[in-house]
Amino acid sequence: MKTLLKTLVLSSFLAATSLAVSAKGSAAKGAEKVAACAACHGAGGAKPLPDHPVLAGQHYDYLVAALSQYKAGKRTNAIMKGFAAALKPEDIQDIAAYYASQEPALKMKY
Repeated sequence: MKTLLKTLVLSSFLAATSLAVSAKGSAAKGAEKVAACAACHGAGGAKPLPDHPVLAGQHYDYLVAALSQYKAGKRTNAIMKGFAAALKPEDIQDIAAYYASQEPALKMKY
């Protein structure tokens, strides 16, 4: 019984790990999907309008969560909700991978 339980736990862990790895999106595909984003967030997400967030170098998980929340209506912004409404989960992952792979626009000085 213990062996079966260990096998099930290990299998579950491996399945979850492989899903997490495959769900990271493609930065190359994301680069093809961000043309509309540049109008507000700048080329590469690094030079936004004054009241828009910098996307370049943001954490992948944060970007996925933010886009998903706009899509679901949990974050309120008419422009972002309209844009995110058309995105598929794969699009969100690819866009997040693209911006996460960019050189951070803001660097901390210590």
